[in-house]
Amino acid sequence: MKLDDFPRYRLTFGASPVHHLKRLSQHLGGAQVWAKREDVNSGLAFGGNKVRKLEYIVPDILASGADTIVSIGGYQSNHTRQIAAVAAHLGLKARLVQEKWVPWEDPLNDKVGNILLSRIMGADSRLDDAGFDIGIRDSWKQALQEVEDAGGKPYPVPAGASEHPLGGLGFANWAFEVAEQEKQLGVFFDTIIVCAVTGSTQAGMIAGFAALEELTGVKRRVLGIDASATIDKTRDQVARIARNTAALIELGRDLRDDEIQVLDGWAGDLYGIPVDSTMDAIALGARLEAMITDPVYEGKSLAGLIDLVKSGDIPKDSTVLYAHLGGQPAIDAYQSLWN
Repeated sequence: MKLDDFPRYRLTFGASPVHHLKRLSQHLGGAQVWAKREDVNSGLAFGGNKVRKLEYIVPDILASGADTIVSIGGYQSNHTRQIAAVAAHLGLKARLVQEKWVPWEDPLNDKVGNILLSRIMGADSRLDDAGFDIGIRDSWKQALQEVEDAGGKPYPVPAGASEHPLGGLGFANWAFEVAEQEKQLGVFFDTIIVCAVTGSTQAGMIAGFAALEELTGVKRRVLGIDASATIDKTRDQVARIARNTAALIELGRDLRDDEIQVLDGWAGDLYGIPVDSTMDAIALGARLEAMITDPVYEGKSLAGLIDLVKSGDIPKDSTVLYAHLGGQPAIDAYQSLWN
């Protein structure tokens, strides 16, 4: 099937906005930097990149006859908050497993931010002591069984929606959306910067831009900035999901190795724990552009962008598109960093 043939349930406002980060670009003294704002892409509980992914998964949820979406993330998972939002929007229940993925001892870590929003929206959100891993989790399988045992009909959505067979389609479509916005704006983004953890956001972009390359002959770099601190797993998952998505949309060729790049150096030692470069990037984006990024994901991808531009790894004549995936609600659980 071609991308346009897949059913899509609209959850976003339309194309997410793109804008020039003029003051940041001037400060860095290199490439021109723009941002595409998935953090304001939907009216559902502050939006985010997972809402875009779910547009292609919801038709399957509805066709299944499920009454409960079952998913998993950390205490401050942006993904589970977006699952709760979409479930509420559809009139379904949400059962969320919230594991202790981050050894962050803020006393409000399991009470504010994303998890609070999920509970406000009526999700059955339960804590689990298991640590971080991007793979399929036993606690999630158990939650699915519990829903069945109680007489419900669960629909499984794995962490980040990444291991779902359709998980890459939303950001394959994002690539085509970018191409349309380039025409409107009169710009060309030769480099895309995106945070990578469970992988399907970057993977979808890779597949989508590969499809565009087949149509136009124009190549771009899609650079993932690892925030998992388990980079080998993330690289493998990005590659696998990108190839699966490319096959789904009938790319007609294998992806090249140079199309799949996940860069190390900004994640720190542990998922979810900010390092100095994270905090510096958050401060710079906020003070120059009033663009708020979080300590888990976007602060780390922004740090990667800043260093790559300053070092010249991204050349001065480049025009860069920074994919802002959302995540700001989690900041409440990290309030001690600024107090």
